Amino acid sequence: MWRFLATLCSLVVLTSAWSRLSFPPLSDEMVNYVNKLNTTWQAGHNFRNADTSYVKKLCGTFMGGAKLLPQRMFLADGMKLPENFDAREQWPNCPTIKEIRDQGSCGSCWAFGAVEAISDRICVHTGGNANVEVSAEDLLSCCGFECGEGCNGGFPSGAWRYWTKKGLVSGGLYDSHIGCRPYSIPPCEHHVNGSRPACTGETGNTPKCSKKCEAGYSLDYKDDKHYGSTSYSVPSSEEEIMAEIYKNGPVEGAFLVYSDFLQYKSGVYQHVTGEMLGGHAIRVLGWGVEDGTPYWLAANSWNTDWGDNGFFKILRGKNHCGIESEIVAGIPRTDQYWRN
Repeated sequence: MWRFLATLCSLVVLTSAWSRLSFPPLSDEMVNYVNKLNTTWQAGHNFRNADTSYVKKLCGTFMGGAKLLPQRMFLADGMKLPENFDAREQWPNCPTIKEIRDQGSCGSCWAFGAVEAISDRICVHTGGNANVEVSAEDLLSCCGFECGEGCNGGFPSGAWRYWTKKGLVSGGLYDSHIGCRPYSIPPCEHHVNGSRPACTGETGNTPKCSKKCEAGYSLDYKDDKHYGSTSYSVPSSEEEIMAEIYKNGPVEGAFLVYSDFLQYKSGVYQHVTGEMLGGHAIRVLGWGVEDGTPYWLAANSWNTDWGDNGFFKILRGKNHCGIESEIVAGIPRTDQYWRN
């Protein structure tokens, strides 16, 4: 009898341990576990040549910050929203909507999600007449404590507020020589073989705030500024977020990242296993339904060799990992694009 009870207790302990499965980040075991579950998404290796310190640093968004006021309300009233929507198809003459950037070894996702959506909205609100890559470097290095701690994390709301108050210059990808202040932190090599340096997490200190354009650019720093007329938080309502994207273009969102998300390859992501790594900001550019599962379509800033060519889908309508509670956006000041 006692032997039976001892065996039963051991089985209970083992079952409990199995229910709390945790695998090393980036491991084969995690990939295999997710795929065997046959859930709504498939896992694979995105970071074969990366240290855990690097991937943890990528999650640089402080969640739960102050909301921007006024908060956008009731945009969805009376609006007929489609079941599927992709901003890349809605505004095909806006090339930034299709672009995937790379934040490098820096917790600058809060800045990237902002400048990506701001770039998209400049094009959307000018009817495709103005195409600008707004500089992540300028926002990351010059916003200061209003936004957070640079490469050590920041607040998306602070980023959008800075755009409306101080403006942002143009600037493309690393080594692109596009715009006033291109990004200065190099991308790293996610995979074993490649031309980029390894993702060690040891680089990526916050760049200095330099209020001048790179040599050879045609405009002065102050003359290259792009401004928002207003910035605001979007209510954590599925319909209101959809209406905001449908009417005004992509938005910035943020959510809690668990280590299984690092392995995302396709499908509609839902957290199934792994430790929480931190908050992460992204650009949300659409929505849809895949095999009966509603999703948000989002663009990451971890280069095109991550996920689905840099994009991913995440469960919609359940505030999964907080994805619907941190949406921020704004409207560009379009008068500056019609000057002679």
